[in-house]
Amino acid sequence: MNEHGGYSIRRLTPPDQSFLWEMLYHSLYVREGDAPFERSVVGRPEIAKYVRDWGRGSGDTGFVAVIEGGQRVGAVWLRLLTGDEKGFGYLDERTPELGLAVLPEYRGRGIGTALLAQLIRDVEGVYENISLSVTEGNPALRLYQRLGFEVCVREGDSITMKRRLNASVTTQSGESFDPTAS
Repeated sequence: MNEHGGYSIRRLTPPDQSFLWEMLYHSLYVREGDAPFERSVVGRPEIAKYVRDWGRGSGDTGFVAVIEGGQRVGAVWLRLLTGDEKGFGYLDERTPELGLAVLPEYRGRGIGTALLAQLIRDVEGVYENISLSVTEGNPALRLYQRLGFEVCVREGDSITMKRRLNASVTTQSGESFDPTAS
């Protein structure tokens, strides 16, 4: 378990399945002023496939952030979605798709950055790229850009991004960030 300021990061395990469903819901971007999605939206096949039967395949990997007292507050995960299961961030049969969410009351504290950096370190050398889909206007877009994700496809307000897994990146502030450094 990696210790950070007030929280730790550990690997996702099958008992985290219910929390992963909660994180899937929180990963859905709602524009300011719009009504939130109904909770049942995560049961739709095109969304549920990101977490249903977590751990079923060797490509399922991820991490969870836990604060003192054991409360889980965020998660990042990868799943290789192929064939009929292609997701919103699909690039090819070898590139897993990323999911990331932090409970609203814990956002802005670096938890998402730490989770994503841990995941990148963990899968370096396993995959050539990882991908994701993000909506234009989602504040997480800046995080993804800062950690080296690049736009591949824009379709309406949907953006597909990928991150190559073999190089350090320079953040927008000009700092060098090497996600493979421990």
